[in-house]
Amino acid sequence: MAGESGQAHPFTGFGGLQEYCVHIDPVLKRHPKLEQFVTMASLMPGNWVHCFDPRLSIKIDQERPVIESPVLHDQEARPTMKVVILAGGSGTRLAEETILRPKPMVEIGGKPMLWHIMSIYARQGYKDFLIACGYKGEVIKEYFRNYHLHNSDLFLNLKDGSVSAANSSTPDWQVGLIDTGLNTLTGGRLRRMKGLIGNAPFMVTYGDGVADVDIQSLVDFHRSHGKLATITAVLPVARFGSLQLSGDTVVRFAEKPRTSDGWINGGFFVFQPEVLDYISGDNTPLEGEPLERLASEGQLLAYRHPGFWHPMDTLRDKQLLESLWATGKPPWMTT
Repeated sequence: MAGESGQAHPFTGFGGLQEYCVHIDPVLKRHPKLEQFVTMASLMPGNWVHCFDPRLSIKIDQERPVIESPVLHDQEARPTMKVVILAGGSGTRLAEETILRPKPMVEIGGKPMLWHIMSIYARQGYKDFLIACGYKGEVIKEYFRNYHLHNSDLFLNLKDGSVSAANSSTPDWQVGLIDTGLNTLTGGRLRRMKGLIGNAPFMVTYGDGVADVDIQSLVDFHRSHGKLATITAVLPVARFGSLQLSGDTVVRFAEKPRTSDGWINGGFFVFQPEVLDYISGDNTPLEGEPLERLASEGQLLAYRHPGFWHPMDTLRDKQLLESLWATGKPPWMTT
């Protein structure tokens, strides 16, 4: 499989998978260069290590040299659409929490709201993120820069300062952290990332709301209608309990039901790249002229999501989401 030159010689194994021979450190039972590929295994010689790409496996053999295995790209098997998250706002209505950090970094269950939103997409196979940073964007950058460090066991050599990580629980996400300006509005933040988005369809959502949206169904809906833009329409939660009366008798009571007053913008967009041409500059809110023009031209369709959706606009919202997380089955993590 591998000769003295250290070149890989793949061969066909179980289920037609390509397999490679690698050396695992006898102390750490892993090799750090394989960290980005390995998801699960008892890292001992002779075991099979399954990688993120379902078509690739690695066989461990302590007696052979290290071989870095290439990631195989199967466009049909893996979602590739980028996900843009608008995370630059200051969150003035949640000032109790946002004095020292941006709103998407306010924590629910010990994890930033941004992590929860990214997990919604990643659980459904979409793991390529562009984060539009603005207000206190350095907090977001520092969080992800240190993510691997804070979610791994560390081995430190105090003499030479070297550090090795093991047993990492970090996800296989690609995360771009892009400074889009302190006062740039939502449309402007999106337009600033035009070069990174490229010429393919992409998704966008806000950094302050969670939902149990079926992302693949959303993407399929967008692809089916052939228009430039899809918006996820949701039913907001009423602030107060609802009473259904018959005379003076209450025949039905519902504590904060979904309203029947109409569908609203719930984020979770899918756009063709041409949508970026509808944004004139930094001072353009996405929810203003761009979406209004798309709607007037018949280029904006709504994906109706009657299920769970909730923003984090106030301290009350944060407390509600915390209580849902505490149940062990938060609705936005069940899709």
